[in-house]
Amino acid sequence: MPRKVSCSFCGDPIAPGTGLIFVRKDGVIYNFCTHKCERNMVGLNRKPRKVKWTEEYRKEKALRTKK
Repeated sequence: MPRKVSCSFCGDPIAPGTGLIFVRKDGVIYNFCTHKCERNMVGLNRKPRKVKWTEEYRKEKALRTKK
């Protein structure tokens, strides 16, 4: 039974047999659903909490507006 994995950048679930795996030199493993997520995190060094279409941004915004 394949593991259920979520994208390291946007938080969306990744279907078994799809997606990309990126391994840094220090051994940290990132799973990405698309090249869009990979480029934003690895190539452009963006933080998921600052990009509006990610799950982390939605969670942080909910906490900000809750007050």
